[in-house]
Amino acid sequence: MWPYPKIVAHRGGGTLAPENTVAGLRAGLAYGFRAVEFDVMLSRDGIGMVVHDPEFGRTVAGQGSVAGTNAAVLAGMDAGSWFGAEFRGEPVPFYTQFIDYCKAQRIWMNVEIKPADGFETETGAWVAKITRERYAAELAAGDPAGYPLLSSFSFAALAAARDSAPELPRGYLLDTIPADWQAQAQQLGAVAIHTNHKHLTPQLAAQIKAAGYGLFCYTVNDRARGSEILAWGVDGFCTDRIDLIGPNF
Repeated sequence: MWPYPKIVAHRGGGTLAPENTVAGLRAGLAYGFRAVEFDVMLSRDGIGMVVHDPEFGRTVAGQGSVAGTNAAVLAGMDAGSWFGAEFRGEPVPFYTQFIDYCKAQRIWMNVEIKPADGFETETGAWVAKITRERYAAELAAGDPAGYPLLSSFSFAALAAARDSAPELPRGYLLDTIPADWQAQAQQLGAVAIHTNHKHLTPQLAAQIKAAGYGLFCYTVNDRARGSEILAWGVDGFCTDRIDLIGPNF
């Protein structure tokens, strides 16, 4: 049900580096993590960029939006200064750049499709298409631990990913688990449910596992809580505290 790593570095380096940057990937590696979660959104010219917020101002300096800016311009923007002066000039990465780095370093990827409003279908289809192309050999080998898992809160984005590359596994992100979660997961052909650990109960965890799904949680930064939900049957979780919760937790 979960052939993937158990503990995953959230957005690259958790609290130790600017999120969704190559610097974040390096930070995760420094702590032994070879599994990462990050976000992909489309630029104005339809290219996947690794960034979480649709609007600039928090992690990317300036004004405007990802969906309103071409990829080449985004790649020249500063995504590091907000975190610390030593990261000034750290760029917004291309998704393909993240793929190349992760393949070279043997880092497993949990790719969250993070569409800007109105671009759900386009984003899901693009991410799945590029991922399928870049992982053709690994997909042919048939080991699911060897290629990425796509996830999203957007039903439409995951449905588009399913249609674009049905062979890629999908995880359905749900902040709270609704009563019809299984029907939705079946429609998407999802292999796992990803959910907020704060809203999970032992009963829900048991229900999801009994139905044959993997169960992954975000974002667990306390060791005791991590141990508790793993005891419930949770298969894995992502963490910001890669200095506190190691990859072999």
